[in-house]
Amino acid sequence: MTTWLHPERVAALDAALANRILVLDGAMGTMIQRFELTEADYRGERFAQGYDALHAAQGHAHGAGCGCESHDQRGNNDLLTLTRPDIIQGIHADYLAAGADIVETNTFNSTAVSLADYRLQHLVHELNETGAALARAACDAAQAQTPDRPRFVAGILGPTSRTASISPDVNDPGYRAVTFDELVSIYRDASHGLIDGGADILMVETVFDTLNAKAALYAIETVFDERGGRLPVMISGTITDASGRTLSGQTAEAFWYSLQHARPHAVGLNCALGAKDLRPHVETLSQVAQTYVSCHPNAGLPNAFGGYDETPEDMAEVLREFATAGLLNIVGGCCGTSPDHIRAIAEAVADVAPRRPPATLDVAA
Repeated sequence: MTTWLHPERVAALDAALANRILVLDGAMGTMIQRFELTEADYRGERFAQGYDALHAAQGHAHGAGCGCESHDQRGNNDLLTLTRPDIIQGIHADYLAAGADIVETNTFNSTAVSLADYRLQHLVHELNETGAALARAACDAAQAQTPDRPRFVAGILGPTSRTASISPDVNDPGYRAVTFDELVSIYRDASHGLIDGGADILMVETVFDTLNAKAALYAIETVFDERGGRLPVMISGTITDASGRTLSGQTAEAFWYSLQHARPHAVGLNCALGAKDLRPHVETLSQVAQTYVSCHPNAGLPNAFGGYDETPEDMAEVLREFATAGLLNIVGGCCGTSPDHIRAIAEAVADVAPRRPPATLDVAA
């Protein structure tokens, strides 16, 4: 018998999944770019002097030779959870108003590995907890307006900037920039923060290296053991190119069989490609996965200027075909998508029955 940390939330999630295709939100990063934020926006008051004022030694006088490592923060979108929570919560609210049932926390890079690029590793728990709390508040506000329609927070665990399977040095193929145990440790810290902040789901997202995902899933299991209960887990991989494989070389089918032991609530694909190019790989998952299937693609491939050209209508038309073919339980958008994309997708799948898993659903039994 599964022990859930929040059984009433899981029951609501399962009831919703049984009745309709749920809508995931869209991109966070490309929405943030619209605000054209400056370095000062990213730093806020707390980090204005080039270091974390809340963690500086009492009486610290910042200056030449003090030992602090000031680092540019522009582009560190996860830091906006602390310095511009109004923007992050506003984006969540816009997606919910557009029809999203599940919103993703702004924690894609809130792991020690990724935060090390900004010298902010000490913020892992705070960023994850606060990121989940912001999403939780937005979901609760939306649900208060429509009590018969629950909204859910997906606590996001990104892939990190390192891969456990592939050497970053072509001259030393045996070298690894990160170990499995190191990944387990950083994912444990992030998972605790997401749960403390009120996440309903933990989502291991944009998986390009299955070994990284295995570390995340093992870390999640240890956290569940420590807490004496579970949350539903989602896994979403990314097909990196026209070969139809992840960066670590797996097809969609191999990806599922490598990770099915984790008994995820849902498995799917996101990012990298547009919806049209993901179609055969989502179909493969739909045929083999004995759980719910998700898909949240990019708005096409990036153009020469780094933008995305697929319109809301384009994406909605393609993803409606996915739905009518019986491939989907959860659908949304990734890079380049906006509330307009999510609104169009939500409307396109609203009258389509959800996919039925090919065998009795047995998640976390």
